Amino acid sequence: MDRKMDGLKQMDGAGFKKIIIACDSYKGCLSSREVNEAIASGVKEWNAEDASPEIKNLVTDASPEIITLEMSDGGEGMLDAFLSAMKGERVRIHAHDALMRWIEAEYGIVDDTAIIEIAQTAGLALIEPEQRNPMKATSWGVGEMIMNAYRRGVRRFIVGLGGSATSDCGIGMLKAMGDDWKKIRQECSFVLASDVTNPLCGENGAAHVFAPQKGADAKMVQMLDDRARKFAEVSAKHFGYDRSEAPGAGAAGGLGYAFLQYFNAEARPGAELLLEKIEVDVLIQNADLVITGEGHSDRQTLMGKLPQRILEHVTNQKIWLVSGGVSDRKAMLDAGFDRVVQVTPEEMPLDEAMKPEVARNNIIKAIREQFAL
Repeated sequence: MDRKMDGLKQMDGAGFKKIIIACDSYKGCLSSREVNEAIASGVKEWNAEDASPEIKNLVTDASPEIITLEMSDGGEGMLDAFLSAMKGERVRIHAHDALMRWIEAEYGIVDDTAIIEIAQTAGLALIEPEQRNPMKATSWGVGEMIMNAYRRGVRRFIVGLGGSATSDCGIGMLKAMGDDWKKIRQECSFVLASDVTNPLCGENGAAHVFAPQKGADAKMVQMLDDRARKFAEVSAKHFGYDRSEAPGAGAAGGLGYAFLQYFNAEARPGAELLLEKIEVDVLIQNADLVITGEGHSDRQTLMGKLPQRILEHVTNQKIWLVSGGVSDRKAMLDAGFDRVVQVTPEEMPLDEAMKPEVARNNIIKAIREQFAL
């Protein structure tokens, strides 16, 4: 039996009857949904194009069930992923971006819970590169989204912290709430979806680690860190406790701290929270193959990123890691991935590989090749 026939054998009744595809976005290139759809296309196109006419009919009759799951770690795309999983209502409002410009933003409502993606208003991607300045950027728009949901009667919130342009410790958000923050503190509960574990201040804090990515120079970083430390000191005196060292306080330019300190929020790994909501263990129970991935996989993948979270839920299923780029392949295999696939050809320049249509074609080609092995 040649390699192609062996690949077809995997696809028959004794092989992959059900495939779960659950990839993170290829950041700056393809969304989670687009990556999943490209992988699914690769499976289907292999069936359609690589099989002989006689075998094609057999494979079509026994084509695997393919289920795609939008994924997010709490950053950009979090709203779409949670609404896709939880079948909620999308609410569109007028709000302000990080430079106080009017924009349209969205949040979700599922039953009695609001899904807030802070990047909808305070997102770095909304700000032109030459305009980025964390000394000026504000989280005011996040407060507007929360207030809008609160006035609709929502009292439970899941907040995705990621992709922020801000480093204001949530001060803008609190100002947007006015005195209502006190009622919100008493009446509402918040769960933070974020994989960031940094404290608010210091060399591992919000300013030093993240502000340079948002347009801060060395002088601004120190000013931001000093400002955060002062705000934490004043807040600690007011409440009688200090959450500035809590894991995740440094997320989203200190928004994590504001939620932890002012609203007694609970911080959860974003990917794990989503997997829990979609009951992933039930979904993959009778699957034969799980495919996950991200823009670039390396040793940090094994420190709680989405693919590693999914790996933890796999029992007797095969699991493939399909990412744009791959470093430390052996570490990925040793961790338990059955196959580790880099979809970008080694000789292709990064700027070319980052073009959405190029990336999509690279994924489809790589998947077709894997199913022909």
